[in-house]
Amino acid sequence: MSILAAACAALVATAVPAQAAPKDPVSALKAMLAPGHGVQFTDAVTWSDGTHQQGARDNKGTFQFDKKGVAAFDIAMDFGDDQQRVISIGKTGYYSGGNIAGLLPEGKTWLKGAGGAIPDSWAQFLNPAEPRTLAALIKNGKSKGGSVTGSITVKELGAVSSWIAGAEIEKPWQGIKISYTLTLSSAGLVSRAQTSYTRTENGESTTVSVDSRYTGWGGKVSIKAPDPGTVTTKLR
Repeated sequence: MSILAAACAALVATAVPAQAAPKDPVSALKAMLAPGHGVQFTDAVTWSDGTHQQGARDNKGTFQFDKKGVAAFDIAMDFGDDQQRVISIGKTGYYSGGNIAGLLPEGKTWLKGAGGAIPDSWAQFLNPAEPRTLAALIKNGKSKGGSVTGSITVKELGAVSSWIAGAEIEKPWQGIKISYTLTLSSAGLVSRAQTSYTRTENGESTTVSVDSRYTGWGGKVSIKAPDPGTVTTKLR
C-alpha cells in the first residue's frame, strides 16, 4: 500500500466512529426508579366523531417513583372553563374541581377515595414509567430507529399495568384496541407517547387521541397529600 493510500485509510477509520449499541428502554427506565425521583409529563387530548375534531383538554402532571415504578402522581386537568386535579399516593386518591367541587361540604376542597390508577378515559392509557408496561409495548410493537409502533388492548394492558388494572375498567372497554407510537430519547427513555382509540356506542363512534411528552426523567420529585383540613370522604 502506498503512503498516500495508507494515509487515506487511516483518515477514514478515524472519521467514522463505531456505532454505539442501542439503549435498552426497560433497563434505562429501571435505572431511573428511585424514591424521591420521577418524571414530568403533559398530555394534549383531542376528540373526533369522524367529521369534526377538537381539543378536549390538556393535562399536566408528575409521576413520583419508588424502586418498582410509580408510587404517586399529581395531575392537573384543564378543560378550558373547568379545571380538575388528582393527587394519588399509593392506593389513596384525592380529587378536586369539576363536578366534585359543588358536591363537597362547606370548607372542603378535596374528596378522598381510591387512587393509584388512571383517573379517567381521557388520560393517557399507557404509562411508560412502569417497566412491565414498557416491556409489553416494545414486545407488541415494531421498533424502527428511535420509535416503537404497535397496538394493544385495554385487557392486555391491564395484565401488566397497575395504572390500568387499578381502575377496574368495565368489561365493554376491555376489548378496545389502543394504537401507539413511542419516541425514545438517545438515553433510551420515552420522550413522547402518541395513542388513539375508537369506541362505538349506540351506533356512534368517537376517537380519542392523546399526545404525551415526558421530560426530566430521574429529577427530584415530592408529591404530598392535601392539607387534612381540606379533605372529606363524604359528599353533600
